[in-house]
Amino acid sequence: MAIIDIRIIEAGKGWVVADKPWGMSVHNAPGRDLCSQTVERLRTDPALSEQVHWDRKFGIHPVHRIDRETSGLILLAGRRDALVNLAKQFESGAVTKRYHALVHGRLEAPETPDGWDLWDHPLSKEAGGRENPAGSPPRKPCRTRYRVIAHSAHYTLVACEPLTGRTHQIRRHAKLAGHPVVGDSRYGSPRSLAFLKDRRDFARLGLHAAVISFTPPEKERPITVKTETLPPEMAVLLEEDDLHEEEG
Repeated sequence: MAIIDIRIIEAGKGWVVADKPWGMSVHNAPGRDLCSQTVERLRTDPALSEQVHWDRKFGIHPVHRIDRETSGLILLAGRRDALVNLAKQFESGAVTKRYHALVHGRLEAPETPDGWDLWDHPLSKEAGGRENPAGSPPRKPCRTRYRVIAHSAHYTLVACEPLTGRTHQIRRHAKLAGHPVVGDSRYGSPRSLAFLKDRRDFARLGLHAAVISFTPPEKERPITVKTETLPPEMAVLLEEDDLHEEEG
């Protein structure tokens, strides 16, 4: 098995928070997916293995999911009791996740006291494509909080917090708001995808799981785990966009 250097951001008894690379499956590619690679990391890192105190027979299992195309933080369990504990926190709404999304166009900052607003388009359970991002009825109410972080000539960086759970919720809400996530092969336009790949050397989805807050099973109070920087591909696209505008 080829070992990929998976970054472990935080760990405790029975759990780890890993920084998943974009393009990597969480658990559907044995030997190459995030869970397999995290097992290898634990097997070859005695200090981390002791910290996690994982059950080798149980293995490593995801507590939640993020899309294969999305990078960023994901909470994994290495003991059955930890998985049950953390899964209950997700079910009760006690876990908070925040994403950074790079979207097309200029999304104006909401005129609200705290700078946050809602995308609240109803969505179906099954994800639709670019022609029908809301999906076919029946649809249920879905909410995503968002806040504008920065602008460039052609893109906006936003923070997003899904308050409900639907497949591709942020990507579908962004599309319905008229600002699809850059590099989104399912909801973006083929023309923009070709431009990003050919002219900007950008071939990933511009969505990154940046923050997760939860209560570790061995603690009484919640913790917040963050990635310190924007993924380099997203940062370069945003920072160099104004330069390309001047050149054009």
